[in-house]
Amino acid sequence: MTAKPVLALARTLPDDVEARAARDYDVRAAPVDTPALGGEALVAHADGADGLLVAPGNAVTAEVIQALPDCVRVIATFSVGFDHIDLDAARARGLIVTNTPDVLTDATADIAMLCMLGAARRAGEGEAMMRAGEWIGWAPTQMMGVQVTGKRLGIIGMGRIGRAVAKRARAFDMTIHYQDSKKLDTAVVGDAIYHATVEDLLPHCDFVSLHCPATPETTKLMNAERLALLPKGAVLVNTARGTVVDDEAVIAALKSGQLAAAGLDVFTGEPNVHPGYRDQPNTFLLPHLGSATIETRNAMGFRALDNLDAVLLRGEAPGDRVV
Repeated sequence: MTAKPVLALARTLPDDVEARAARDYDVRAAPVDTPALGGEALVAHADGADGLLVAPGNAVTAEVIQALPDCVRVIATFSVGFDHIDLDAARARGLIVTNTPDVLTDATADIAMLCMLGAARRAGEGEAMMRAGEWIGWAPTQMMGVQVTGKRLGIIGMGRIGRAVAKRARAFDMTIHYQDSKKLDTAVVGDAIYHATVEDLLPHCDFVSLHCPATPETTKLMNAERLALLPKGAVLVNTARGTVVDDEAVIAALKSGQLAAAGLDVFTGEPNVHPGYRDQPNTFLLPHLGSATIETRNAMGFRALDNLDAVLLRGEAPGDRVV
């Protein structure tokens, strides 16, 4: 009987995903889930493995990749984003790297709308008031927020998730503006209004929702200068990556009223959230829940295993190769 390939899991995955992995591989389960494995511990965990399945939180740095045992042929990440993996180092070592696109669009778009509504309607403040037993009854001026219906929504990054957010926002009669690397066909984006640059887009946004990838070019994309281009009292939503906003600039805009509120599901340095966000009552904060549904997390795991199967079981090119 042919031995199964060895697959090292760097995170604990949903039960159905781990069951499928155990069916087809000699699985080495993650020894811990939090804090996520990294550095020497991740290298040691991969010893003797043919494949390594990681996720955001596992810092697969150049040093880690250089130290991985020669037996590791493929790294599959349980995510669409791959900014936690040094792709240049992987390429230099001849490692295959794959991700899990397409399967988390709807779940993340739902969370973007939750962040938008939660921030605009002061849901976090209201929920905290109720839990603390501080509500003393309805009042005409209590907890007044920003109306969503009929407003202008700017979307930065009109990929699958951006378009799914636009679809949902149209149900709120929002006018859609977007910025992307190029103007998209109306068959794809409908009547959404294109802006060639972020600077052109922002003055037209009562709400702005970020859906761009984390790259050197998008690091601190929403800085003080760009936030100042928004109409006063706009609402910022980020379900992309924490690094695409300048935390200090966003917090300053929240304090000054330039931003009425912010709904954030992602943060630089997760789980170490900038304390300034927690200090601001006009923030609606979630612990990176974008893809956190049973259906989506299973689909992500199965997609990662599809890619691993192609390489390790069939000797084929994986469908979602990024390196």
